[in-house]
Amino acid sequence: MGASTRLELPPPSPEAAAHSARVRERIAVEIEAAGGAIPFRRYMELALYAPGLGYYMAGTEKLGPGGDFVTAPEVSPLFAACLARQVAEVLERLGGGEVLELGAGSGRLAAGLLAALERLGAAPARYRILEVSGELAARQRAHLAAALPAWRERIVWARGLPEAGFRGVVIANEVLDAMPVERFERTAEGVVELGVRRRGEGFAWTALPPAEDLAAAVAGIEAACGRLPAGYRSERNPQLAGWVAALGEILEAGVVLLVDYGYPRCEYYHPERADGTLRCHYRHRAHDDPFLLPGIQDITAHVDFTAVAEAAVAAGLEVAGYTTQAQFLLATGLAELAAEAADALTRARRAAEVKRLVMPSEMGEAFKVMALARGIEGPLGGFALRDLRGRL
Repeated sequence: MGASTRLELPPPSPEAAAHSARVRERIAVEIEAAGGAIPFRRYMELALYAPGLGYYMAGTEKLGPGGDFVTAPEVSPLFAACLARQVAEVLERLGGGEVLELGAGSGRLAAGLLAALERLGAAPARYRILEVSGELAARQRAHLAAALPAWRERIVWARGLPEAGFRGVVIANEVLDAMPVERFERTAEGVVELGVRRRGEGFAWTALPPAEDLAAAVAGIEAACGRLPAGYRSERNPQLAGWVAALGEILEAGVVLLVDYGYPRCEYYHPERADGTLRCHYRHRAHDDPFLLPGIQDITAHVDFTAVAEAAVAAGLEVAGYTTQAQFLLATGLAELAAEAADALTRARRAAEVKRLVMPSEMGEAFKVMALARGIEGPLGGFALRDLRGRL
């Protein structure tokens, strides 16, 4: 990260700075215990998920104008309304079922989705939320209690997946990008894993011998996409296959809908993307220094959707659709829903929201939607305009 990016970041409050110092100390203790370095994936896991300390586990506001980033459900209620149409289609084919949302953020998607499903006459039997953050779960409960008081008994929270036999729709909006990733570098001699060591009061990159599975994964990437140039750095999500397999184990019939930013494999590992996709978000500024504000900034990496598709097939799931967010929303009636605004002011606001959701320079092309299915016959409406599975 360049100096100019640092200067653009607003200084943290004294309380936030003190919290980040505690997170740094927690990570430093683990580095010392490990002999001087830890893999980056472990650093990212601690920075985001250390109990009581990590970014997603502590009590700071994360989403919306007062947080660090905005997701599509915060941009516009039209996102949830469109998604509801795809969910309703699946539930109708199943003859009913449940909805499970993984990582429900502020609760806005759940509120908008349930309200829209009720309007469509397709309300699920139950709405489950899997949330690992107690702080976020409390925010979701408060928001949903105010927005949908009649649903109090039918929304349930859990910290793990349900038992096998789930029938319905699983939704994961911006979940995969927050999973801890491995970082690697291609050198002239081979592949090294990028780890983290201490440097003064902070941290710095260091080279580690790659684990066998990481070396094999990079060899597979190069076999498919060509040899990466020396100095090339990127990421790999080692938890992805297991995560998809776990969903495959519980899903008896239905669809998993994934919404996230990412690329097919050979676009992800394109030679011009020479420093990977690792990004940090702090007070609506994006930068690339994961060591700057541990514990009070988000750390993300784009999704390799080819890896998702491979994991799905291995888990016995069908890749039932893959497209851009723009094409998915348009296929599920975005323009029609936006036109339903009752007055000129609302129509103008909706028009601005639509642009942010679908324009290539905003969220429309960077974000993709993928459907993984079991026991669902026929095509899904959300992928009717443009199906990009051939690019995977």
